[in-house]
Parts: sequence; structure tokens; C-alpha cells
Amino acid sequence: MRQTLFRLSLHDPWALWTTDAATGLPLLGVCILLAILAVGWTFGQWWFDGRKWSRPLTQSALGWVAAIGVLSLPAVATRIPVASVPVFGYGFMLLLGFLSALGFARRQARLAGIDPELMHEMGYWLLIPGVIGGRLAYLVQHGDGVFFDHAGQPLSGAAMLFAAVNLSNGGLVLIGAMVGGAVGYFAFCHRRRLPALALADVIVPSIFIGIAFGRLGCLLNGCCFGDACSLPWGITFPNGSVPFEVLAERGFVDPRAAATMPLHPTQIYMSIDGVLLAIITALYFRVRTRPGDVLALGCILCAITRILVEFLRNDEMGQLGTRFTISQYYSLGILAAGIGIAIYLRTSRTPASAQPDPALRPAST
Repeated sequence: MRQTLFRLSLHDPWALWTTDAATGLPLLGVCILLAILAVGWTFGQWWFDGRKWSRPLTQSALGWVAAIGVLSLPAVATRIPVASVPVFGYGFMLLLGFLSALGFARRQARLAGIDPELMHEMGYWLLIPGVIGGRLAYLVQHGDGVFFDHAGQPLSGAAMLFAAVNLSNGGLVLIGAMVGGAVGYFAFCHRRRLPALALADVIVPSIFIGIAFGRLGCLLNGCCFGDACSLPWGITFPNGSVPFEVLAERGFVDPRAAATMPLHPTQIYMSIDGVLLAIITALYFRVRTRPGDVLALGCILCAITRILVEFLRNDEMGQLGTRFTISQYYSLGILAAGIGIAIYLRTSRTPASAQPDPALRPAST
């Protein structure tokens, strides 16, 4: 695990990969990181858009250049109150996941004859409610470890508010993020009067791409850890990490030990699962017969794999007197929703068609 990947230099925006004297962490200039992200984002958009340069791509590239140029100005860099800021592994993976998912969604939209620019606006309608929903779900499940100090005393008002939004102290719950994202998605479709099922088929593979990156962030953060593992690929977490402290508190690890026993790398399992589900749903997208087919399949497969992986995790305890975790109960609901959508699509009088709704087509067509 590595909760802090490196520190981002603000006063020296073009600093090469060096070592921060105060923390001993790697140090990288903010403009170098932005340049790397700009090249990756621009190339990815160009590739997903059929290797064609477009006006929105030009605008995006100019935006990156402007940001880099402003931060490069000595008058700006030297006036920033802090010399460097940490880049957390969990947040960085969420950023990469969002950008990758957005780029792939544009590709899927283009293949379906849908306006790719619609994906940008919709992306933020999913991202912000998704983060809020994931954080709220985490606070509901783990609020006793967030809003109380080590002595068991409740935090003050300001400290409690900071703890609620401090993602470095525990992150997000995926199921909650999916629920929050779904609320934002349907609100977006309602506001723009767009067909929700048809549009959902386009973005389902991208959601799984985002999950794949997010789970690597979980590995870096140390959350969502697995149960004891005797297989060759079992991983350990050092003393002081989240898995170590939880297992020590439960009596499974000697508090004086250097690390935990080997554990199932469930974060990697779920990341691989996200990649596989993205591939399966993207391929199924090409042969779907009705709007909503991909959404139904994604719900069913995601719920089943999540229920199975949960049996290998050890970060959550069973609920309601059973071995089932709260995430497994949520997954049962998602499974029921997926089956319900599939039955509805097969029994409704809507004719089978994979053609895009006219409301989703580019204005030029």
C-alpha cells in the first residue's frame, strides 16, 4: 500500500522527480504532472474519437496549455501559500478512472451514433453525486471511527465537519457511489429529457473501467482488504496500516508484529473483475437488441461477482445475524433490479431495436 504517492511541488512547477527533504517522499512539479495528464488525455480522446481531430479536442488542449502556462508564471507560483501538496493514491486512481471512463464513453457513443459531447456533461452529473453517495455510505457504516477520537470522545463541530469530507481518513463505499451516481444520472436524463435506458447502455462499460481504477486506489489506501490467504499471491500490510489496526483490534494479529498475515488481495480481484465486466459489456453492446440490455447484464454480473468476492473480504462483518455484509445485501438489490429490467425488456411491447434515439444523435445529423 502507498497512501501518499508523491508530493506535488507548487513553488517549483517544473521540478523533476526529486526527494522532498521534509517528508522523504518523491517530489514532482505540478506542471510536469499536468503535461503528462494533458498528453494522455488528448491522445486518448483523439484515439477514442476515431483518430480525428475536432474542435472540442482543440478547446480541451488549449485549456490544458492555459492551466500549465498560468502555474508556470513565477508571479503565480511564488504567491501560492504552500510549497507542495500530497497526491494520495486513492484520489489519483479515482482521477485516472474518471478520465479513462469518460474517454471510453465517448468511443461507445460514437459507435452508437450518439453525440460524444453529451458524455462530458453527463460525466459530472455522475461523478459529484457518486462521490457524495459513496462518502455518505461510508459515514453510515463507519461513522464511529470517523466522528470519534481514539479515546471514544466525539469530535468538535469543526473537526467533525472536516472528518466528514476528509477522504484520506477512510474513503468511499462503492455501492453508495453507484446509488449516488444513479440518482445523478436519472436526474440528468430527466433534465435533458433523454432516454435513460438507451443512454445507460453506452456508459455501463465505462462505469466498470472506473471501478477497476478505483479498486487499485483501494489497494494503495489499504481499505477493502481480504481474509487470510494461503495462496502464493497473498499480500501483507505493515504495522500501522488500516488492515493491521483493524485485525489487531479484532485479535487476529499481534499488535507488536511487523505486518499482517498474508491476505487475499481482494482489491486486485475486484479490479480484474471491473476490467472483465467492462470487456463483456462493451462486446455485448455491439449485439444488444433493446435499449437497456447492457444495463441489465451489467447489474446482474456486477452483483453476482460482488457477492462472491465479499466472502473473501475481512474488512466488514456480517449483518442481521448472518455472514452477509451490507454490501452483499445491496448487491442483492442490484441483482433484483437487473433481473427486473431484463424481464421488463422481454415482456414489454417495445420493439427490439438497437438504433439510437433521435434525442441522442449529434445535431449535425
